Amino acid sequence: MASLRLTHQINNPAAEFPATRRRRTPSHGVSRQRVGFRVFAEAAAAAEPDLSVAVNGLKMPNPFVIGSGPPGTNYTVMKRAFDEGWGAVIAKTVSLDAAKVVNVTPRYARLRAGVNGSAKGQIIGWENIELISDRPLETMLKEFKQLKEEYPDRILIASIMEEYNKAAWEELIDRVEQTGIDAIEINFSCPHGMPERKMGAAVGQDCALLEEVCGWINAKATVPVWAKMTPNITDITEPARISLQTGCEGVAAINTIMSVMGINLDTLRPEPCVEGYSTPGGYSSKAVHPIALAKVMSIAKMMKNEFNDKDYSLSAIGGVETGADAAEFLLLGANTVQVCTGVMMHGYGLVKTLCSELQDFMRKHNFSSIEDFRGASLEYFTTHTDLVRRQREAIQERKAIKKGLQSDKEWTGDGFVKESESMVSN
Repeated sequence: MASLRLTHQINNPAAEFPATRRRRTPSHGVSRQRVGFRVFAEAAAAAEPDLSVAVNGLKMPNPFVIGSGPPGTNYTVMKRAFDEGWGAVIAKTVSLDAAKVVNVTPRYARLRAGVNGSAKGQIIGWENIELISDRPLETMLKEFKQLKEEYPDRILIASIMEEYNKAAWEELIDRVEQTGIDAIEINFSCPHGMPERKMGAAVGQDCALLEEVCGWINAKATVPVWAKMTPNITDITEPARISLQTGCEGVAAINTIMSVMGINLDTLRPEPCVEGYSTPGGYSSKAVHPIALAKVMSIAKMMKNEFNDKDYSLSAIGGVETGADAAEFLLLGANTVQVCTGVMMHGYGLVKTLCSELQDFMRKHNFSSIEDFRGASLEYFTTHTDLVRRQREAIQERKAIKKGLQSDKEWTGDGFVKESESMVSN
């Protein structure tokens, strides 16, 4: 696991990064309702749980977001995501010079339930060694613009990553914003590929470097900025804190976990195998969900304690394939939930199932909106020392109110079984 190098923290972030910089106000998403003929239909629809969310001034029909990766690789698939009803789409990460990005094949490996390597077991883990987009930036920008023209009321978010170069970051931000995108997600978290260029997790694991780069980005950006966190670090709250202190409106967590999927015991070669060789990659899918929950919980508690401001947002990522998976993240305080590997395995129509299952959960508990339960479970996390104290006190309370014998010394002989069952448990 990577170590965290934190040279210093900002005691007064407003002094160095003024919060008065102007952000471009979203030109869409304003609610306009017709009245009159549809009043009864609208009243009936209002009885259904409302999945819409408003995040950093951006309005989405539901909290489900296509996570940056293959499901957002080009115009065709992003258009399909909007048509299927996803709340927002985060495009595959782009940089200025796509010519430096060379992907290999095969680039995926799968872990299945049961005997590893079996082609029949359920996929529970997914590894990829895929890099960011290798398509020309000009092509991606053209497609961003086309999507925003065709879907002006839907949320399109650009994921960007650059080398340790202020001018390059500023140019990239300027160019993606000109397409009309609604927000930017900064990829500080890709666990593999190009660390020598100080890209991806190489920045997210070094808070001094992260602070500097975030300063460049937030001084330039005019749309909301989310910083995407790497889990390959000792304490994920440290880079999350720095990102918010230096001006980001939100954080997203987690990206994939550094992994080696396995070794083929017939060939003795690692997987995925490219010309007989491999490299560690990013682990995702169902198996990472508990790890992601823990990381998101830690960030959410930090944000609540130190940034108690509704303007900040948290986008949760990690093994979401059902509405129940999403509900868990929302109960921890997430505003939105990203899905990437789930889409690759189940298709873009998955969003309909996610929405239906999340609404079923909301009906069960009589929640009418996401805000009714967002963060409701966060207060129930505490320290082990506190758990010991709470249990000790609870046992004493039960002893005080339970009517029964305190020990076998008090047996009278009038029904041994009955008297023994009435004894107060320690």
